[in-house]
Amino acid sequence: MLPFFLKLFTNAKPPPPDAELLRLYRQSGELEHLGELFQRHSEMVYLVCLKYLKDKEESKDATMQLFEYLTTTLLKHEVSNFKSWLYATAKNHCLMKLRAQKGATGVFREELPPPLMENNEPLHLTEAEQTEETEQLLRKAMQQLPAEQYTCVELFYLQQKSYADIVGLTGFELHKVKSYIQNGKRNLKIYMEKNHATR
Repeated sequence: MLPFFLKLFTNAKPPPPDAELLRLYRQSGELEHLGELFQRHSEMVYLVCLKYLKDKEESKDATMQLFEYLTTTLLKHEVSNFKSWLYATAKNHCLMKLRAQKGATGVFREELPPPLMENNEPLHLTEAEQTEETEQLLRKAMQQLPAEQYTCVELFYLQQKSYADIVGLTGFELHKVKSYIQNGKRNLKIYMEKNHATR
């Protein structure tokens, strides 16, 4: 009886790791692979949303919105540590929703240290309009960043995390974290200057 019992376990096929499911989805675009991947971490995503949104139904909606966001984002950007990236993405999504609900201007800008916001606004705009326009542009610019740059910039500038904190949260090596932040900041600056120049 014992050999048969052991055989049941040894023959059981282990589930594919996150990286494999991610590779399969990027290769095929089949939602089956993404669905299995997201299902593994859906409880974590929901709890993150609940922590910030404080509402069960809204948190469920946000969880589904994040899944829809992944269907396109993961086809465009490579992610090396899916769970850590998803955690940071879920948190950022909730913070964006809270800011939008408050309708406050300047929140996004005030949370950024001066080095990130180096370009000046057109003189014909009022201060409030400048702040709102900068906020909108920065949000768009952030969405254009590769996934790793987005995560590291968000953690470093918006959440004021140290390099060591980011290494611990994402699993990225220290030199990678510094590189993602430096390149992300440069890409944001290029995007902001380009879009202001076309106005």
